[in-house]
Amino acid sequence: MASQMMIPPDSLFRMSTNARQSVGRPNLAYDAVLATDGSCSGNPGPGGWAWVEQISGARNSGGSHQTTNNIMELTALLEGLKYIGPEPNLLIRCDSQYVINTVTKWAPGWRRRGWRKADGKPVANQELVAALLEIYEARTGKTDVEWVRGHAGDEANELVDSMAVAQTRQHA
Repeated sequence: MASQMMIPPDSLFRMSTNARQSVGRPNLAYDAVLATDGSCSGNPGPGGWAWVEQISGARNSGGSHQTTNNIMELTALLEGLKYIGPEPNLLIRCDSQYVINTVTKWAPGWRRRGWRKADGKPVANQELVAALLEIYEARTGKTDVEWVRGHAGDEANELVDSMAVAQTRQHA
């Protein structure tokens, strides 16, 4: 069973009309349901990211020859949010506690401290985290985040995982 965290409505995104078959059983209380995932082989090493908007079936993926799993996880959400736009009521579904905690808990404090963690050390992937936080906080539509257990049979999570892994292999 997935746990759900509420995210402040002052968060991110842009809606497209790229319609495809829906994926999984999206919650129709939302205008958009975004599933994201990232993958990396070697960490650092080749990696991939992917997102799918479950209602329309729109999807995208990409990758890098030299990256980390966290960069790919963050990139998946950033790219998905760019697609969705700021206005639609959105449910984000993600299997990465790192991404969820970064955007909902940690990043605002890091920014207040000049992009330093509580221990004073610099934040890893600061430019990417800052870009993600900016688009997330610019959202005007309702934004909820749901943690999804990875590799547990969730159709959308399995799809974005396979897309991200395919990108990882392509960039190896």
